[in-house]
Amino acid sequence: MTSWGMAIDTDRCDGCNACVVACNAENNIPTVGAPEARKGRTMHWLRIERSVEGEFPDAKVRFRPVLCQQCDHAPCEPVCPVYATYHNPEGLNAMVYSRCVGTRYCANNCPYSVRTFNWFEPVFVEPLNEQLNPDVSVRTAGVMEKCTFCVQRIQEGKQNAKADGRAVRDGEIQPACAQSCPPKAITFGDFDNPDSAVSRAARSDRAERLLGDLGTQPSVVYLSGPADRAERQSDD
Repeated sequence: MTSWGMAIDTDRCDGCNACVVACNAENNIPTVGAPEARKGRTMHWLRIERSVEGEFPDAKVRFRPVLCQQCDHAPCEPVCPVYATYHNPEGLNAMVYSRCVGTRYCANNCPYSVRTFNWFEPVFVEPLNEQLNPDVSVRTAGVMEKCTFCVQRIQEGKQNAKADGRAVRDGEIQPACAQSCPPKAITFGDFDNPDSAVSRAARSDRAERLLGDLGTQPSVVYLSGPADRAERQSDD
């Protein structure tokens, strides 16, 4: 079995937002413009949260990328009246856009506020219409959207490995956010593989889950606090 997961090192993240831009480009996420953004109708599957640790003059800003946590006990799933969101066998909190009727119950039940509602038909002004990803559908208005761990890349990686008659190698599949991260703060892989980089990160003393006391069992692990030099060298 496979259980896809992600580890994000907040000690490495510098808040550059490259992951946000890459996510938008990879998954055909439209821009909404300033008027809709002022109403809170932003269209991002990934956001960068900022927090300040310590006091001046020794204060330090720490950044935390927040995306769908792909919870094993996802609060969004049981409230969907049309089963548009469900848990697949590989641990992903999947979406069936053609089923979604836009009740937004899932967004109201998500403690991480990572689901967005598509208020209008997407518009990609030139030249953005030339860069749409053919592997990802362009969603119509009135449906919920969220991070999928770039499931299209997962499927492509599995198909390539099958064609070669081998198993998927650790690190072979990378979501757009992980691939574009300059400081390599994001690690993706199979939690069920004890030797994978993401499994090793989850066993670190620095590992924590966002709002872990809620019992949602997220598949995203955050590494908090400063990493020592030996850990950085082993990751590199």
